[in-house]
Amino acid sequence: GEGGCSKLACKKNHETMGKGGSSGCKVKLSVLGFEVDTVNSVQFSNHTGYAHWKGQVLNSDELHELYEGLKLNNVNQYDYVLTGYTRDTSFLAMVVDIVQELKQQNSNLVYVCDPVMGDKWNGEGSMYVPKDLLPVYRDKVVPVADIITPNQFEAELLTGRKIRTEKEALEVMDMLHAMGPETVVITSSDLQASLGNNYLIALGSHRKTKADGTKMTQRIRMESPKVDAVFVGTGDLFAAMLLAWTHKHPNNLKVACEKTVSAMQHVLQRTIKSAKAQAGEGNKPNSAQLELRMVQSKKDIENPDIIVKATVL
Repeated sequence: GEGGCSKLACKKNHETMGKGGSSGCKVKLSVLGFEVDTVNSVQFSNHTGYAHWKGQVLNSDELHELYEGLKLNNVNQYDYVLTGYTRDTSFLAMVVDIVQELKQQNSNLVYVCDPVMGDKWNGEGSMYVPKDLLPVYRDKVVPVADIITPNQFEAELLTGRKIRTEKEALEVMDMLHAMGPETVVITSSDLQASLGNNYLIALGSHRKTKADGTKMTQRIRMESPKVDAVFVGTGDLFAAMLLAWTHKHPNNLKVACEKTVSAMQHVLQRTIKSAKAQAGEGNKPNSAQLELRMVQSKKDIENPDIIVKATVL
């Protein structure tokens, strides 16, 4: 709870050792006072942004076995569940079963889902998970989620609607609300930013049902500077930070998103500065040099200086 530790089940597709091991959600959320139980859906030598990786993938039966162990000891009491990248439909379906059971135990449990399916490159979207995951996300996962963090392409996939204007983005977020989640944040889009081409737009929407049954919606837009590099783990960082800051500011999406995006900017700027210094003048940084500087950014994660402001729409 507030001021202490929230218990959180964190199911991530992230590695437990080797390069990239510190990018798991446990590090970020533990720093912010959350007690985290991590289930690694993969145990890899390094993240898959490298040319090679070795390791094991957890299957749905193994996930179920781990959860049964928690249940037998009666330590499956959680305030939050956070999930990210998954490649297997049965694994994803098992996650839904577990979330539903946890919600029966705690009706206030908040499920934060990053529906990782694909992205856009040069304006063209493509999926980097099997296509049969889309209906599972759309029909089973999103309806039990409370907070979702799709990018523009994933929001379009989930709703079947293209986003070309801010108005269409708001309509898509309304469609996603209607599917279940109270909070929807489109983490990145290719919409034109008022500050220019070097800025990236993120949009957020929080819909709350008041005691008298009326619905209230808060919508925000953020424009943050683009960083000229390909990072791995930014989606995980965004979802974990949004979980933490919406917990601390449950009825103020503007502040929660400002702190989330500002923390992201601090981490990315520190990472690219360090990567360029390591690579040397005129050289392009490699995957190892572009590992997110999480530990070095501890203070920025704990208490980010607000450098990106949100506009209330």
